[in-house]
Amino acid sequence: MKKNKISFDTGFWASFVTGNPFKAIDAFFDFADLDYYKQNLSEVVTYSYKTKVCKQENPSNVFILYTAINSFLKICYCLQYKSKKWKVKASLRCETVFHLSSLTREEYENPFMVFRKAFNKKTLEEFQLFLCLILELSLSPHAGDPHTDLTTPYIHLIKMLDAVALMKERGVEKIRKTNHINAVMV
Repeated sequence: MKKNKISFDTGFWASFVTGNPFKAIDAFFDFADLDYYKQNLSEVVTYSYKTKVCKQENPSNVFILYTAINSFLKICYCLQYKSKKWKVKASLRCETVFHLSSLTREEYENPFMVFRKAFNKKTLEEFQLFLCLILELSLSPHAGDPHTDLTTPYIHLIKMLDAVALMKERGVEKIRKTNHINAVMV
């Protein structure tokens, strides 16, 4: 039975299309840095509750951010299943911890945990609806519904950004299968 592959849709904002999540991460951070994504995502969410239009001088920037973050969500969705075959290289203790302050100690040691937690709380479709909602509200001259929960998906998205940045900084490696006979003898 053939597995259905998810398209990351990187062609909208990157110069190429890739099906490899690790190459897509490289393209994501070649497009912009972690601070750009976090700052602009925070700004878009903030404008969702205002009567002003976000990036009024050029609202198309919000749409570009939307396409990149939508691809990012698909990458993260795929990464939650990669933890069985891949692991993040050991910490060198020289990471820019300042940027990764949203992660717990356990998530810092195993960033794949962040994706499993996020997608256990919200589905990929719910995260995509969140993106559509903040896009619509931040570009509207009307304030958003204060009863809509934008906080939970926003927090998970920030944590996923930090986890992926950490993975990129440390690098990933394929988990080597140990020989069962050697493992028993030890």
